[in-house]
Amino acid sequence: MKNLDYHCSITVAVTAREAEKKINQVSAWWAKNMDGKAEKLDDQFTVRFGETFVKFRISEYIPGKKVVWLVTDCLLHWQNDKTEWTNTQAIWELSENKGTTQINFTHQGLVPEVECYSNCVKGWDQHIKGSLHTFLAGGMGQPS
Repeated sequence: MKNLDYHCSITVAVTAREAEKKINQVSAWWAKNMDGKAEKLDDQFTVRFGETFVKFRISEYIPGKKVVWLVTDCLLHWQNDKTEWTNTQAIWELSENKGTTQINFTHQGLVPEVECYSNCVKGWDQHIKGSLHTFLAGGMGQPS
C-alpha cells in the first residue's frame, strides 16, 4: 500500500549538521512569529500566522540524521476541523553524501483525505522547496 502522507525532498551542498541547524532556525525560513526553541529533544515551540498557530514538541532527535516535530496543539482558523494537525508529525530525515545532504520531509498525517491537504501541500512546498532551500544554500529564507 502506498504511503499518502505529504513528502518532499531537497538536496543542498551543506553537511547534515549544518542543514539540521538551519532547519532548527524556524523563524528564518518558515514563520517569523515563533516562540520557544527547536534545537533538541523535548524543546517546544509555537509558530503563528495571524489567528493560526501550531505548537510542536521535538519528540525524536538523532543529531545530523533525524528530527521529529510532534504537533501538540493547533488552531487552523480557516478550516472546519481547526485542530486537524494535532497529533500529526513533521519528520525530517537527513542523509549526507559527497558534500551534499538530502533532506526528506514527511508530514505524517497530512493525507489527501484531510481538509487542508491541498492548501497545506502548497504551503509546505513553498516553505521547504523555496524558502528553506534558499536559506540552506546560503541565501535568505522567506518566512511568512
